Amino acid sequence: MSKIKTALISVSDKSGLVELGAALNSFGIKILSTGGSAKTLKEADIDVIEVSDHTGFPEMLDGRVKTLNPIIHGGILAKRDSDDHMRTLKDHNIETIDLVIINLYPFVKTIENPNSTYEDAIENIDIGGPAMIRSSAKNHKDVTIVTSPDDYQSLIDELNKNNGEVSFDLKKEFALKAFEHTSNYDQAIFQYLQNDNNVCDKFPQNISIHLEKSMDMRYGENPHQQAAFYKHKTNYAGALSNFNQIQGKELSFNNLNDAENAWECVKNMSASSCVIVKHANPCGVAMADKPKEAYLRAFMTDPTSAFGGIIAFNSNVDGETAEEINKQFAEIIIAPSFSEDALNIFDSKKNLRVLEISNKAGSDDFDFKKIGGGFLIQTPDQIDFDINACEVVSELKPNQDQLNDMSFAWHVAQYVKSNAIIFCKDNMTLGVGAGQMSRVDSTRIAAIKAENANLDLTNSVVASDAFFPFRDGIDVLAKFGAKCVIQPGGSVRDDEVIEAANELGLVMLFTKVRHFKH
Repeated sequence: MSKIKTALISVSDKSGLVELGAALNSFGIKILSTGGSAKTLKEADIDVIEVSDHTGFPEMLDGRVKTLNPIIHGGILAKRDSDDHMRTLKDHNIETIDLVIINLYPFVKTIENPNSTYEDAIENIDIGGPAMIRSSAKNHKDVTIVTSPDDYQSLIDELNKNNGEVSFDLKKEFALKAFEHTSNYDQAIFQYLQNDNNVCDKFPQNISIHLEKSMDMRYGENPHQQAAFYKHKTNYAGALSNFNQIQGKELSFNNLNDAENAWECVKNMSASSCVIVKHANPCGVAMADKPKEAYLRAFMTDPTSAFGGIIAFNSNVDGETAEEINKQFAEIIIAPSFSEDALNIFDSKKNLRVLEISNKAGSDDFDFKKIGGGFLIQTPDQIDFDINACEVVSELKPNQDQLNDMSFAWHVAQYVKSNAIIFCKDNMTLGVGAGQMSRVDSTRIAAIKAENANLDLTNSVVASDAFFPFRDGIDVLAKFGAKCVIQPGGSVRDDEVIEAANELGLVMLFTKVRHFKH
């Protein structure tokens, strides 16, 4: 180790800058600085030398060029144990720089401002900063690089501990953070330009995923698996990743996996709605005038499966709703807000996880599915749906109540694993058949679920996420009392399926849209 003699400071975020400058001055460290940083230090009566005075070159091109100078980068990059490097510095009258404090132009903050322009974004792409960070991090054996105000105190503590010196281990740790910092910065720029439709196709040749660790999970899908949750750097409105955990024990991998489906299903429903999810499938969904009624109707669909489920609402959860929920065992409650009474009631169950999420509209740009050695990437399964634009292919025509129920059923079908069959009536699920290899088996399972819950399927509607390949599924659902079917259509046997609907006195609608979910 060797004592730090000269530091260079150039920061956009000036948090803690004055305190840091004072500490460096106390160790007798000479401070070089640029524009705004130098001004802040001078106003605090901290000794500082402007970089332009140090290099003999003024800042130019509206500040675009100020540290891109061999006197700066030579002082940073020179290897102190190289006689040739040190001789070169002496020949050109270049001083070594031992400590670099840098954080970059606020590019991300700029583009998050809805009023920012393309020109604003471009001007906030830092050039000199990343160059100095990379120079310092490359030469971390001799140079300490700090890129976050969060690390200022660690630096000061280290200088106090080692009489003005920094250990190699801490230099290496700071260097790792520095390369992470520039990587994240470049990724944000890449992502911004990639999303400009005038620059890239929808699926560009290269896609980079920019994630940061949010938390460790209790475990993965099984207790012997480890897991962590990483958030996308882009803050998508209404996304599950924006949750605020109000109470409860640590979340597991399965908790968030199930919570994602519950939240996506419920957040954009129109009336007060409740979704109960178990093992990534909705087992009960309902709309009502009040959240309590919506919950009770959703629970009624399949009380057995609802045990230990994820319960999501699209409206405020009040005290009377919380009292009903507390009669059962639930893993997670999700809602955009909770009344004080509700939170007091939930507090009696310390392990119950309560998550608050804004239900503003929004979605990710892409949907990723991991396969061995790569990813399958697609756009989200989102499409504007108008029940009145569907094709009525049966002889019987639907009334308005049937149309409303089919619209509700079709929405639920989007969030049930294929093959998906959903019986509904009066904006409530009656039976859900999910994840079967045969669509007719899903139909039978949905009917069995309704029977087990003592729910009458007479005059119900059925939604199928994909077409019926044969008439057998139609025969089964009609046998249990359904009177309407909404499905994509598109089978080579559509005529046979339509004929079955007419024979059995069913209304049938074709959406011409499929909602497979694997």
